[in-house]
Amino acid sequence: MEKYILAVDQSTAGTKALLVDRSGRVVAKRSAEHRQMYPKPGWVEHDPLEIYDNVKRTVREALKLAGIEPAALAAIAITNQRETAVVWDRETGLPVYNAIVWQCQRTADRCEALRAAGQERTVRSKTGLMLDPYFSAAKWDWVLTHVESAKPLLAQGRLLAGTIDSWLIWKLTGGKTHATDYTNASRTSLFNIHTLDWDDELCGLFGVPRAMLPEVKFSDDAYGYTDDADLFPARLPICGVIGDSQGALFGQLCLEPGMAKATYGTGTSVLMNTGERPVVSDNGLVTAIAWGKGGQVTYALEAVIRSSGDSVKWVRDNLGLFDSFEELDTMLRQTPDNEGVYLVPAFVGLGAPYWDPYARAAIVGMSRATGKGHIVRAAVESIAYQVRDAAELMARETGIPLKKLHADGGASGNPLLMQFQADLLNLAVSRSAVAELSAMGAVYMAGLGAGCWTSLDEIARFGAAGQPYAPAMDAAERERLYAGWQKAAASVLSAPIKPNALEEVNRV
Repeated sequence: MEKYILAVDQSTAGTKALLVDRSGRVVAKRSAEHRQMYPKPGWVEHDPLEIYDNVKRTVREALKLAGIEPAALAAIAITNQRETAVVWDRETGLPVYNAIVWQCQRTADRCEALRAAGQERTVRSKTGLMLDPYFSAAKWDWVLTHVESAKPLLAQGRLLAGTIDSWLIWKLTGGKTHATDYTNASRTSLFNIHTLDWDDELCGLFGVPRAMLPEVKFSDDAYGYTDDADLFPARLPICGVIGDSQGALFGQLCLEPGMAKATYGTGTSVLMNTGERPVVSDNGLVTAIAWGKGGQVTYALEAVIRSSGDSVKWVRDNLGLFDSFEELDTMLRQTPDNEGVYLVPAFVGLGAPYWDPYARAAIVGMSRATGKGHIVRAAVESIAYQVRDAAELMARETGIPLKKLHADGGASGNPLLMQFQADLLNLAVSRSAVAELSAMGAVYMAGLGAGCWTSLDEIARFGAAGQPYAPAMDAAERERLYAGWQKAAASVLSAPIKPNALEEVNRV
């Protein structure tokens, strides 16, 4: 019997279920969006139960579409939006509050208080992360502090905390497995990337009991078996789990130090493989675990961009400047220049290299001649400007100049954006021929763990050549445009750019 791997790709915008055969071919795919909830300015939430319902729905639909029975599945892989925080009752299996999404800024003041108390060095040195509301720890702390129904459950030891992968593993295994992988654990602000374990000092700092946290495993480890007879009549192994951005890095086969990719999604993640040792940035990049495989951990440097595709969606949905992506492409072609207009998409603050949760979005440089096309173009171009910020910083921090940028994610399907990105970087950009790179990274992990494939060389043969984009912009024009972006970005910061916290610490 032909065997398939089922990938659950749970992203910020929705959930996909993909069926992949042993040749690496996607034979069926179904998707479902979930609600985006904004209860207060700067707050973003998802319903964990709605997400799990969408997992079940898309899995059923994908199996039906392919005409495949669950018995034909060799393994289940999971890739997920990272940092988004869930707290649930281990006895009922119900969340005590909505999932607090990575974009949510409600804990900015809590992080600022910790910074004022001199704790940034502690967090940064142990986790490789900035002290920022982007990451999970302060979100879990908020639930434990502000949700009244959680307090008695906490006292009774009934609460569990996890990122979306842990929540899905718990539900799929019928509450038998509470686990996460190294990539997701490294995004919580509670995981020590040097000892590869939860850190008691950090747990105390954020007020999150260690007993609530999941077991941490390698990405290709076994995560237990399904125990949901309504979905899978027979037990199936879960054996590939990885955060979405790291999944894309693995899916792009960026296996050597210095190889980098950008995943263009709701936000954009620019990740560079740095090998077996963590590289700590002094200027706004975060250190991440790229994956754990075969008993070995690989590290990465990451630039976190909070808003990219999300800003284009905002221009469509909130301003009503276009209705379809076909119309978007037409507007971009009819507006070949931004005419000095820049959109700085700080809707939920700015990430790397600024890390300013209090920055707010702005459209700058408008005149009476500014039209809809200029604003739409400014939204699309803002994605590429932020990626250049990241790429230049990575080259400086590692001493390794980028030779090529691998691109994936939904927005990478826009050829005008990809060409502008190549022009702005003065660098070759290769857009993956595979649309679902995060899911494929998880599939490769699961397939290796389940024995479907024996080596990375076998997987490398699956890859189709990507779409290349070569730089074609005059150097003076490139630098003129980028200087305009830098000026626009600086104008929205809540305060002048401060020296990095580690530099301040080193001067003490």
